Amino acid sequence: MNYTLISFVVLYLLGTLALGMWAGTRIKNTSDFAVAGRSLPLIMVVTTTFATWFGAETVMGIPAKFVQGGLNAIVEDPFGAGTCLILVGMFFAAKLYKQNLLTIGDFYRNRYGKGVEVFCSAAIILSYLGWVAAQITALGLVFSVLTNGVMSQTAGMIVGTLAVLIYVVVGGFLAVAWTDFIQMIVLVVGLSVIAFFAADLAGGADKVFAMAANADLWNFLPPPTFTDIAFFIGAGLTMMLGSIPQQDVFQRVMSAKDAPTARTGAIIGGASYILFAFVPMFIVASAVVVMGDSALAIAKEDYQRLLPTFIMTKMPLVMQIFFFGALLSAIKSTSSATLLAPSTSFVENILKNMRPHMNDRQQLFAMRCTIVVFAALVLAYAIAMRGTSIYDLVSAAYQVTLVGAFVPLVMGLYWRHATTQGAILSLAAGIGTWILFFPQITSLGEQFPGQLAGLIAAFGGMILGSLMPQILKNRHEPRHSIKSVSV
Repeated sequence: MNYTLISFVVLYLLGTLALGMWAGTRIKNTSDFAVAGRSLPLIMVVTTTFATWFGAETVMGIPAKFVQGGLNAIVEDPFGAGTCLILVGMFFAAKLYKQNLLTIGDFYRNRYGKGVEVFCSAAIILSYLGWVAAQITALGLVFSVLTNGVMSQTAGMIVGTLAVLIYVVVGGFLAVAWTDFIQMIVLVVGLSVIAFFAADLAGGADKVFAMAANADLWNFLPPPTFTDIAFFIGAGLTMMLGSIPQQDVFQRVMSAKDAPTARTGAIIGGASYILFAFVPMFIVASAVVVMGDSALAIAKEDYQRLLPTFIMTKMPLVMQIFFFGALLSAIKSTSSATLLAPSTSFVENILKNMRPHMNDRQQLFAMRCTIVVFAALVLAYAIAMRGTSIYDLVSAAYQVTLVGAFVPLVMGLYWRHATTQGAILSLAAGIGTWILFFPQITSLGEQFPGQLAGLIAAFGGMILGSLMPQILKNRHEPRHSIKSVSV
């Protein structure tokens, strides 16, 4: 084991933990805990938005997918994910900010009633299982690689979860925002330095770009067949639209000091994410040039280990310190946000409906307890799903919110005729259709993406459910004859 490297990693973890504990001393109420008191300046909104998206899959999942299948294989993330934040900034941030809500579930309650609030909040909470599990899986992998296998991946998952859990429970979103700010500086600087060093190992950036061109990795569009185009669109929309009705995105919007900051921060954060996601992709492409067929073999068998293996076997200690600092920054920033978000939604939109007379102090305590319980559930889920790729865990997480929560949100904001009946039928049609496309139920999912079919059905359900009562009412109303009056 490299004890020097491990010592730097431990010191970095302790430093972020101390920062989170300090932030906890400034928590006075649930607003501070959930949305940082709506006080963050633009730079912190940008960094915390960027940090939430830049997780384990961005560093280890996306680059390996890229060298295997080119840009076409990663339309979902980073392109769909980054575009989501841009769309949030352009069309949702200001409208939601002005409503002064604590959670995204509050919007569903105000617009459609408590039933839709509880159902949509449950769907949103459920969607976080895969996303947080992906980060915990990555933490386990990092600690296993760092200790050269002395610490098992399962033990690494437990240690990593505890490292994040402590400062989130104590400091809430204020701790997340401050640690995100520091961690993103480490991430950007670390990966940028490694990219320059990787290009030098490969013999120059031109050789890396030439390899990508020769392997046709710049190809973005799918083959011109109906099935391929449908799956391409479905993949792109999964995170592009399915991530919009998410509590972690909403928290970043609501934590801004004003509506223009919320809007601008989301747009800059999304654009920055798409652009900077190419840095780890470039590093892994350099690994293919340097390592040759062995790199492709790792990418095929266990692609999550490709980048750590390249760093550990081909780069000096300084670069290894930069890499693991950047990687832990990416994972911890995402996992902290995704632990806090569903816990906040549960207390505000589900528990408060069962215990409506809780005061602010009780709500704050309930949020902290829920984070601990949710972390334990996700840890168990991550261990049970061990072997599933990080990228697949993340991409699957957003399908439920795409077919369930997205349509009631966008139609509730932009269509004045949207009704509670429409929202209920939208949820039933969207989720029901999506389930129908499961491979365990039918073979329809082989010809057409289930999440796209569910999204179309959800729109149809919203329109039909909202307009049908009025149409039926008009049909059954007696027509009054107009008598002519002679003068």
